[in-house]
Amino acid sequence: MESNKYQSLVTHLLSLAKVQVNGNNPWDIKVSNDRFYKRAVTEVELGLGESYMDGWWDVENLDEMIFRIIRADLQNKVKHNLKVALQLSGFYFINMQARRRSFIIGQKHYDLGNELFQSMLDKRMNYSCAYWKNAASLDEAQENKLELICRKLHLRSGMKILDIGCGWGAFGKYAAEKYGVEVTGITVSKEQVKLGKEMCKGLPVEFKLQDYRDINGKYDRIVSVGMIEHVGYRNYKEYFKIAEKSLNNDGLFLLHTIGEVQSVNKTDAWTHKYIFPNGMLPSIAQLAKAVEGVFVIEDLHNFGADYDKTLMAWYNNFSDSWKNISSKYNDRFYNMWKYFLLSSAGAFRARSKNQLWQIVLSKNGILNGYCSVR
Repeated sequence: MESNKYQSLVTHLLSLAKVQVNGNNPWDIKVSNDRFYKRAVTEVELGLGESYMDGWWDVENLDEMIFRIIRADLQNKVKHNLKVALQLSGFYFINMQARRRSFIIGQKHYDLGNELFQSMLDKRMNYSCAYWKNAASLDEAQENKLELICRKLHLRSGMKILDIGCGWGAFGKYAAEKYGVEVTGITVSKEQVKLGKEMCKGLPVEFKLQDYRDINGKYDRIVSVGMIEHVGYRNYKEYFKIAEKSLNNDGLFLLHTIGEVQSVNKTDAWTHKYIFPNGMLPSIAQLAKAVEGVFVIEDLHNFGADYDKTLMAWYNNFSDSWKNISSKYNDRFYNMWKYFLLSSAGAFRARSKNQLWQIVLSKNGILNGYCSVR
């Protein structure tokens, strides 16, 4: 009787998003284990993701199903239970992104294996949203993004640049090659440092394995692409103060980040457990509060719709290359990574939750105004 109750509830909720159970549309869910229904209701995002990893349900177009679920706001129509709340309680009571925890994300995510990311990303190894304006391929769209950043920062030869969260050095390599600048990149991933040094060999690009709180020196420009998602709301003010202290008075700071339309102080349980431990997406309100009294916001550019195309390109690359890297992982990892990429694509496609912002900041305001670049 109880199982029928959960099945009826899930079926009803999904119908609000025009998703049918065992229907014929490519976004309709196919349930193979009836325990899925209770798990989806009582554990919400965690239950939905883990039951997919366990093979309890499938769908032809996962991204389209998630798009419909988010667009219909179903995630807010099911309350989290105590079990999920306890798993996320650390976000409320402790600083999940404290210095002593700063290398966890590197070990758990970015050090999963360079082969994985090489098989999935563009040739320059950008692990962030591409800019698809006038681009016909992922490689072109990612170069567009790098060029956009360089132009927004008004780079000139001889400048010294700090890249906070440099990844494998995609920005540093491009900026050094195209604009003749010197780049210092910091990351918490040993694997990124290893491959990044190889990719940037012969260029004035330096890699440092360190936390952002240990930054020293002064720079003409600062760029941070997809890193503040790991900083946490308790640390935003400190993060911007460190950047301000490291930037020359006439410098510019470009922040590239995924964001939430509403302020939150935690991530969802599935993402925290399997993909980005201790991660948290900022809101505009949270960033503005942290920036106040530290920087002047010169420009804000939202191109979140481009992340849908980027994630779909990553998934296609990952899926096509799986046979070449599968020996290093297992089928459950494949399901996990597929769920991560396609559910993220669906979330950005919905446009009502996740966004992608590039924000240009100055220390004292640009005399005569900042010239925006699109």
